[in-house]
Amino acid sequence: ELADAMTSTERGVDFINIDGGEGGTGASPLIFADAVSLPFRLGFSRVYSVFAERGLHEQVVFIGAGKLGLPDNAIVAFGLGADMVNVGREAMLAVGCIQAQKCHTDECPTGVATQNAWLAHGLDPTLKSVRAANYVKTLRRDLLKVSEACGVEHPALIGPDSIEILDTLSEGKLLNDVYGYQPGWGLPGSKDQQRLATLMRAHDEPEVETEGTPEVAEQGERGDLLEGGEGPALG
Repeated sequence: ELADAMTSTERGVDFINIDGGEGGTGASPLIFADAVSLPFRLGFSRVYSVFAERGLHEQVVFIGAGKLGLPDNAIVAFGLGADMVNVGREAMLAVGCIQAQKCHTDECPTGVATQNAWLAHGLDPTLKSVRAANYVKTLRRDLLKVSEACGVEHPALIGPDSIEILDTLSEGKLLNDVYGYQPGWGLPGSKDQQRLATLMRAHDEPEVETEGTPEVAEQGERGDLLEGGEGPALG
């Protein structure tokens, strides 16, 4: 109905956020976590197809969520047509979440998801900010490495015909065949593709060094902070 209304009028939405069943909070009822909602790929492709069939997919920003903080899942999301991905659980794990499933009780034992002042002391901003920054840097590096392997400048330029989904160890199908995508679906418009490529070339940066153990990386960053350095920028 929304897509039909946007087709017949000049009114519509600026963005659509699609959250797959893989994500969610540990505070949800078990039946919801196990059996309610569709997997991200199925739910997203259905919604995207409705708008693409009407030629509206370039007028809406599509945002995906549901364990897309993992680079392989994020690449598939971009291939399906996502313009952005939300990251929640992976970033929380980076700063110390142990999935105690107490988010809704205000009794998170690590101080990540609580307003309790005493428990919040378990979250050291100086240490955890470095871990969060390392996670974001590593995710970005992995996405760009896959993009380079596919011969494009940005992960959003990886089309569904460049991604193969394996059903078994001996069979696989291209992403566009699995979800019935037509030629051109899943990619930005030609002008946006050119802008993305130009932007990435203009801001080409040396590869971020994220190798080594987390302890080594944290000690180096924390040393800079203790000596008066600015530390990693997260915003």
